Amino acid sequence: MAIEIRELGLTDYEPVWRAMQQFTDARNADTPDEIWFTEHKPVFTLGVNASREHLLAPGNIPVVQIDRGGQVTYHGPGQLMVYPLIDLRRAKIGVRSLVTALEQSVVDLAAEFSLQAESRADAPGVYVDGVKLASVGLRIRRGASFHGMALNVDVDLEPFSRINPCGYSELSVTDFRALGAEHDLELIQARLLPHFLRHLGFGEMALAETP
Repeated sequence: MAIEIRELGLTDYEPVWRAMQQFTDARNADTPDEIWFTEHKPVFTLGVNASREHLLAPGNIPVVQIDRGGQVTYHGPGQLMVYPLIDLRRAKIGVRSLVTALEQSVVDLAAEFSLQAESRADAPGVYVDGVKLASVGLRIRRGASFHGMALNVDVDLEPFSRINPCGYSELSVTDFRALGAEHDLELIQARLLPHFLRHLGFGEMALAETP
């Protein structure tokens, strides 16, 4: 079964979130898996059990309480959002395998730019010298995944100073541009996808490009 790739462009956060919920609730055993790529207009999102004490000074940036795991994070233009809508039972992969596939795809991509990135067992995401490059937050419903990963490519980092990113007061955040790496969003997306599919074990699957 082909996996469909959707490129949504620059979007408001909440309609995409609601669309992911609707897709997950409506899918059946024959529904192809999809991966959605987008970047969002500025927004802070709070995970289902997130503490508002980590939201320090949101200012004029909207705050949305959502249904993924994790604490508070920022999304904005120049940040690549990767949303895997995957039937985990059908794919015979667990949640930890999906998180690892997301993280390792960024580790492999960073290595192409001579950057040594790593994941951490105590805090999901990808880090370069202890500074966060990508964050991961998922929801599993009816055996299928939604939400996903935010990869900082060429994003305004200032809003991260208005929160305790992912609930950590001392955590710094970076992006590919600040690290001196490739920071064209379309190129990053194109180079990330094969790594992600390989780590999922989907490397031989046909891709169906969907606008």
